[in-house]
Amino acid sequence: MRIQGQGRSTMFSRIFLTCFLLFFVSSLSFGQPTLNAAAGSNTASAAEPDKAGTPDTSSRKGWRDTSNYPFPALADTVAAVQNMVQATALSNYCANKKLPDDFVRGRLALFSRITGREEDCQSVLDYMR
Repeated sequence: MRIQGQGRSTMFSRIFLTCFLLFFVSSLSFGQPTLNAAAGSNTASAAEPDKAGTPDTSSRKGWRDTSNYPFPALADTVAAVQNMVQATALSNYCANKKLPDDFVRGRLALFSRITGREEDCQSVLDYMR
């Protein structure tokens, strides 16, 4: 036996979800650069920048300084989140007295290679703040 109002809400949620997914997928390609058909078939010249028209910025100091950007670069954010997740797992390893010390030290050594600094059970807490 079916309740009368239950079918309508389920149908509405399915329609809403379908429309939302279609809108989301179509918006992924919105604003993405496309290949210009008028540029011709010479893709080698499109891949190489025009070196004569651009000034040499590599000779100036700080030409890649991004400290004034309002948001960090995506790669920095992804690396910070991945380090935080790894540090959370390592803090659980450090707290679990059933795990052998060699195992925990080995995992901390691997994490040290990723972060570039010496990691221990106390330094792992820095990533979770």
